[in-house]
Amino acid sequence: MATNFKDIMAEDFQIVVENYLERNRNLLDTMSKYQMASSRLSRAITKASTQCGCISLSGKKPEGEPSTAVSGSLCKNCRTVIEKEMGDVLFYLAAICNALDLSIYDVMLKEKKALDLLGNYTLK
Repeated sequence: MATNFKDIMAEDFQIVVENYLERNRNLLDTMSKYQMASSRLSRAITKASTQCGCISLSGKKPEGEPSTAVSGSLCKNCRTVIEKEMGDVLFYLAAICNALDLSIYDVMLKEKKALDLLGNYTLK
C-alpha cells in the first residue's frame, strides 16, 4: 500500500480499520453501513442549523466570491457530534477500500489530480 512517508497516516488508518472490523466484512453490509453513516452525518449538520442554531445554512447560490453557504461556527456539542459522524463515514469508507484492495490515499491523490487538472470544470 504505502510507498512513502506522506501516505503512512492513511495506510495506518486502513490497517486499524481492518484490524477492528469484526461484523462488517461483507461488502454489501459495509456499503449499507456507509450509507447510514453518511445519512447520520447529514442529519447532524442539519440539526446544528435547525435545532441548535449555531450555524446557518443557505440554499442560495452564492454570487461573486466562492462561499460554503454556511455562516456562524459550530458549538462544542455540535462539533463533537459531527466529528464522530465523520469518523464513522471515514471508517466505513476505509472498510470499503480494504474490501476492494484499494488505497484510500491513492483514491485521494487521483481525485486531487483530477481537481487540479479540471479546476472549476469538474462539475461536482
